[in-house]
Amino acid sequence: MTVVSAFLKPTLSHWEWQEEGACRSIETNTFFLEYNLRGKQKFKKENEAVSVCNTCPVKMKCLEHALNTPEIYGIWGGMTEDQRHEILRQRGIKFEYIRV
Repeated sequence: MTVVSAFLKPTLSHWEWQEEGACRSIETNTFFLEYNLRGKQKFKKENEAVSVCNTCPVKMKCLEHALNTPEIYGIWGGMTEDQRHEILRQRGIKFEYIRV
């Protein structure tokens, strides 16, 4: 039997950037689209979230987190899902996911 806790290491420093995020005081739903949201409503909601990100001191750390994880939903680091997928594609990273 393997004792998992023997392999765990503190990771607080890995996540500390989140404490400085401009999004900390904003409703989480601002950064995640409702399923099947399209057109002008989608554009408006994405722009609302991106405008918060554009004021954020840790925007690039957030984006790198989203690309490395990868976070497949929501606005992260001022970029939409499609924008992040394009960056990953350009980096030669291919992944598939199923929306349920």
